[in-house]
Amino acid sequence: MAAQLILGLSILVGIHEFGHLIFAKLFGMRVEKYSIGFPPRIWGFKYGETEYSIGAIPLGGFVKISGMVDESLDVNELSKEPEPWEFRAKPAWQRLIVMLGGIIFNVITGVVIFAMISFFYGKTFLSADQANTYGVYTYPLSEKMGLQRGDKILELNGKHFDDFADVQSGAFLIEDNPNMTVMRDGRKITLNAPDGLLSEKIRNKEQAFADALEPFVVERISPGSNADKGGLQAGDRFLTMNGESVVFMQDFLSKMKTVKGETVLFGIDRGGEEIELEIPVTAEGTIGFAYNGTLERSTKKYGFFESFPVGTSQSFKILADNIKGFKKILFGEIPASQAVSGPIGIATYFGGTWIWKKFWYITGLLSLILAFMNLLPIPALDGGHVLFLLVEMLSGRSLPIKFMEAAQKTGMALLLALMAFVIFNDILKLFQ
Repeated sequence: MAAQLILGLSILVGIHEFGHLIFAKLFGMRVEKYSIGFPPRIWGFKYGETEYSIGAIPLGGFVKISGMVDESLDVNELSKEPEPWEFRAKPAWQRLIVMLGGIIFNVITGVVIFAMISFFYGKTFLSADQANTYGVYTYPLSEKMGLQRGDKILELNGKHFDDFADVQSGAFLIEDNPNMTVMRDGRKITLNAPDGLLSEKIRNKEQAFADALEPFVVERISPGSNADKGGLQAGDRFLTMNGESVVFMQDFLSKMKTVKGETVLFGIDRGGEEIELEIPVTAEGTIGFAYNGTLERSTKKYGFFESFPVGTSQSFKILADNIKGFKKILFGEIPASQAVSGPIGIATYFGGTWIWKKFWYITGLLSLILAFMNLLPIPALDGGHVLFLLVEMLSGRSLPIKFMEAAQKTGMALLLALMAFVIFNDILKLFQ
């Protein structure tokens, strides 16, 4: 978990800072330092005018460009006349591009990662049509919206959708006035999300919003397990559990939680013949078999060049969702304590098992979040520098060094306070 977080952040920070470095060098600025991670330095070398290093604290990085007010707050040299290779000596439009360089490279990284995931893995999904075969299985969150078992979802926020994951994740709730259109007893009904449902979904991020009701079939039996000893076979389908229907996997899994440690009478469909098997359930609520759902999944493959529009579309949707989410935090619709995560919270998303597809997906997601966060107009972030440069370009005058220094100190204090908040918030979530 920690190794995945460190590797993912190191890649993204390295690319982000490289974006600043490459544009600075392109415009003839002197780059004194390039570091992945914060001091103390654990390794490094010097090439040309630049010292390249890796720091011991892998939660960020920096590029030090001569003649720029940055987090080092080294402003003594700025009282002198600017040298031609200094940041401050260059036209404002060049300095603007340098400050946007990290953000640009993080967006490009997100696009490339999602494009390559599409190219190598394609997209396997449960279509809306297949999900509507038996209708939906509801959870407390979807029930609060008025969704009922067996409803067939036709539209999300007034639009048709292809991938049922949009329902399972509750991603449609990020929109203003979220709603869904369902077919119930032959009638179309529009269900509107109550206030606070998105906030509750964020708090219960592990729980699906709704699932597709899905029959299932036994794929394999664990040797020596209770299922093996009880006579269960691959290809069997469960019908009942102590006389109650468990045709759908959601019902089976839910009822198994209520019979831990008991011996249960299962009704089984074996090749069209109904039989009964008496099988003990473990204290963990299992009997020892693997299963597959019977709904047909769709798989779409993408060619190399075809994958880039897909990656671009996915990346900009993520950026748009970040903007919508940030807006909801600003207006108090979502508590910040629920919506933000620090390094501990991010590490939990990676999980304890190293799965490359998942690793790259989360890394791509973080790259776009990093781009968005850095664009916020907060002093000490790239967005703060961008804001000051835009003011300079519009007014035709550089902002005073003293003002820039004070703004940098204020921004750094805000960022340190924010970091302390998210880490403390992560720790609190571990005990909730």
